[in-house]
Amino acid sequence: MSGRVRLDLNFPDFQAQLFALEVNELKPLFKTLKKLSGMVWADVHRDTGMNWEKVKSMENIYTIRLSLQYRAVVCRNGDFLCFKSLHPDHDSAYGRK
Repeated sequence: MSGRVRLDLNFPDFQAQLFALEVNELKPLFKTLKKLSGMVWADVHRDTGMNWEKVKSMENIYTIRLSLQYRAVVCRNGDFLCFKSLHPDHDSAYGRK
């Protein structure tokens, strides 16, 4: 493992949610994805803007803020940050309604 964050955006649910967004919603998400791709893992955990949080009800599952409007459910697999789903509000990212 190099310590550099590598992005895995291939999960079908995440892709479907991402591709359904409007252009104005995509720009801030892509800005954060670009930022992530240039980071090392220690930076991700320290970055207060991304607000890395463990989902308590699930092992090895976290949420990360991609924009003011969207959070993603993610997991770490080695150097890869695997994006599982995209959520327009904080509560839905944690399985709450």
